[in-house]
Amino acid sequence: MISIPVEEIQKYKDLARGTRRDILDMIYKTKSPHIGGCFSMVELLIALYFRILSINPKEPNDPNRDRFILSKGHGCPALYVVLAKRGFIDQNTLAGFARNKGTLEQHPTRSLLRGIEVSSGSLGHGLSLGVGMALAAKYDKKDYKIFVFLGDGELHEGSNWEAMMLASHHKLDNLIAIVDYNKLQAMGKGEEIIDLDPLREKWLSFSWAVKEIDGHNFEEIINALEAIPFQFQKPTCIIANTIKGKGVSFMENEIIWHDKCPDEKEYKEALKEIFK
Repeated sequence: MISIPVEEIQKYKDLARGTRRDILDMIYKTKSPHIGGCFSMVELLIALYFRILSINPKEPNDPNRDRFILSKGHGCPALYVVLAKRGFIDQNTLAGFARNKGTLEQHPTRSLLRGIEVSSGSLGHGLSLGVGMALAAKYDKKDYKIFVFLGDGELHEGSNWEAMMLASHHKLDNLIAIVDYNKLQAMGKGEEIIDLDPLREKWLSFSWAVKEIDGHNFEEIINALEAIPFQFQKPTCIIANTIKGKGVSFMENEIIWHDKCPDEKEYKEALKEIFK
């Protein structure tokens, strides 16, 4: 267990608050959806981009960089904000999100200069892409890692399970899947649509090494990510238990915030809660 200095944890918490504020601004100003799923991702993205990923915004094409794939592409406002804070995207570019002739689309479009490895949004494809990248790294004898960020609702897509089998068959211990397990999706509760539980046991049965964590606790997130790979010659899965709409009480665990955009009153209330 790694002991992380209090001041470092506080830095990450401050970044998380600022990230939620910027996501809120982007979505409110453009009347866009998916704020709930963006808020559930924040701590995980902060830990990855400010502690774990071997990346450099000054060398975005570095062949030895780690690769990050946002498979749940509708969560891209969160990714854009973190990429801006990390130096890949100019902060002013965020103002062009989801606008005609704007600068950033509502799903990621591949742009290595901006730190975006793949175009995504058609759910269920990211893990297969990650398997291909991980295989390429092994063949080329490269040490970089591939991180694939999945939504739990997206695991209803069968292509994920084929990719899971292929990854373990090829012993891809350079591949890491992170599941944003907020247990809600567009049409309702995951357990009422297709119940994934017991999710940990399912990944284990596909011969992955698995840890389950609190996806909003920086100490747990960092300790899990620092321990990768969990097992030699096995791909890694981190099941991050999260809360959809995390950080704003009236959004938390409310399915309506999968698609709903806050009105002016809700926007102001959300801002107060984020910085209380």
